[in-house]
Amino acid sequence: MTATTILVVDDDELLRASIADVLEDEGYVVRRAANGAQALTELGATDAPSMILLDLRMPVMDGYEFRVRQLEDARIAQIPVVALTADASVDANTRGLHFALALKKPLRLDDLLNAVAIHCRK
Repeated sequence: MTATTILVVDDDELLRASIADVLEDEGYVVRRAANGAQALTELGATDAPSMILLDLRMPVMDGYEFRVRQLEDARIAQIPVVALTADASVDANTRGLHFALALKKPLRLDDLLNAVAIHCRK
């Protein structure tokens, strides 16, 4: 059985590593990117992940611009994206970008694992 892959995109290196550690402990394969531009490069270089955990506020390319570009690319448009944000006004349909879900920071471990399980159908 092939392990489920998740792409974690966040500019906070410690948070990115912490999320990856938790998910890897749960048996997921985790790939990482520090911003939207790196995430697009990662998506072009490897097989598509089952889902993306995406911070919305990052330098270089933020999560909103990443999502617009993702939706324009038929190869990766259908990958579910869970937005990670400290902004209380963000929801799954913010800016019409149709995130699968928006999780508020600081993240609750149960919420993170539930979102991953639902969207990865593990």
